[in-house]
Amino acid sequence: MAARMISQETFDAAVKENMEEFEMDSAEALKESVEQFESQGVNLRCIVKAVPVVSFDDEQEEPKHEVLKMLDSLRTGIDSASLKEVTVDIKLFTVQCSLGFAQRYLAAQKDAYPVILSYCKKSVEEQEAVLTALTALAGLTDGQPDLMDAEGQQFLLNALQKYKADSSVMRAVICTVRHCCLKHEKNRQSLIKAGVLPLLIGAITQHGGCAELVKMASSALRVMTFDDDIRVAFGNSHEHAKIIVLEHNGLKVLVDAAKAHAANTSLLSELCATLARLAVRNEFCQEICDLGGLKLIMTLLADSYEKPELVRQVLIAIQAVAGNDDVKDAVVDAGGVQLIVIAMNRHMNNSSVCEQGCACLSVLALRKPDNCKVIMENGGALAAVQAMKIHKDAVNVQKQACMVMRNLVGRMNELSKPILEMGAEALIAEALKTHEDCCDVGKAALRDLGCQVELRELWTGKHGSLTN
Repeated sequence: MAARMISQETFDAAVKENMEEFEMDSAEALKESVEQFESQGVNLRCIVKAVPVVSFDDEQEEPKHEVLKMLDSLRTGIDSASLKEVTVDIKLFTVQCSLGFAQRYLAAQKDAYPVILSYCKKSVEEQEAVLTALTALAGLTDGQPDLMDAEGQQFLLNALQKYKADSSVMRAVICTVRHCCLKHEKNRQSLIKAGVLPLLIGAITQHGGCAELVKMASSALRVMTFDDDIRVAFGNSHEHAKIIVLEHNGLKVLVDAAKAHAANTSLLSELCATLARLAVRNEFCQEICDLGGLKLIMTLLADSYEKPELVRQVLIAIQAVAGNDDVKDAVVDAGGVQLIVIAMNRHMNNSSVCEQGCACLSVLALRKPDNCKVIMENGGALAAVQAMKIHKDAVNVQKQACMVMRNLVGRMNELSKPILEMGAEALIAEALKTHEDCCDVGKAALRDLGCQVELRELWTGKHGSLTN
């Protein structure tokens, strides 16, 4: 059942009633209102959980939340005030937006977007003013991509072109582009059709020395390859990845950026994530390897295996590029199996690392008997078994570990015995009972391991035909 929603006005009225009718202080009234609505199944994500206050300048004014006070001030000065006069108010509005989604949502409900966009357009000729206005626009659109319209998209594209030499303005524009494309397929397609990709890639090339800008532009490119908008049946994620690679030389630009910032692990993690999203074709995987991207990824894993989130991201990248059979061998030859197992053992209590580690081992083992030997010799199967023991409630860990077992023995039956001696059969059977999603892969693993398993025949083709 979908959670119920209420308006900000309804929530504020409940707080006011608690204060006036039941003589509660503001903190107690607020706490009581939150508990009351949550007990009724109301989703308060979009609600500012604060008591509206009266301005010191006008005690006759209706109590308002701070974000709306800032918005009113901006709306009042939009036609008369100079840009310098409203700079402080815009910055205060941005601060309010940074406090949480509820503040941004409330501002948007009161038509903040056209006000902020007007200031953006009004200040476009002044670097400092446009940076302030763009930062506010980026803050407002965070989590609210539906706010962006055609006028706003065109402004962003113009700003990317006009200020392409200014890294600070570029960061603000790119941040806004990213916010407007996340979970919004229509915005992605519109901006790509209008030419945003060469501008993003050009920003990485032109400002290669600015790690923060490179990181932000890489993240924006990655969002262009997402298929995360539940409102559309089919997205263009694969097509967008192809355009980035084939038409704009995206792989080389990103690998070169990684080489230029070899000591910046935060940036390298982001670049790995984007490369993984672009490795959608066999030849793209090979190109990443040929450009030196695989070597960078393996070095990063070796040097940073103590950092679980970075390890997880690197493992995703390895899994993606290893979709190419030749790259599989390159990973194994570079000592990738040993590094993956070391990372899994180091972070065995982290389900995400275990999931991605198993996924990597599964891909490396697929159709590669020689790789299977290396995985067994270096404790890969044992690490997968251990992950199943520790993360029994993590369905994705169970599924990926089952895939490891299946791929290891798929072309090497002799590996079944040592894997079964590790206790794999009981663990897989338990996963089948606990997780419905493990049914297919778990039964396939048991079958290939030579265990007794019930395989239900769904349709035999008997008892009638498809035509009358």
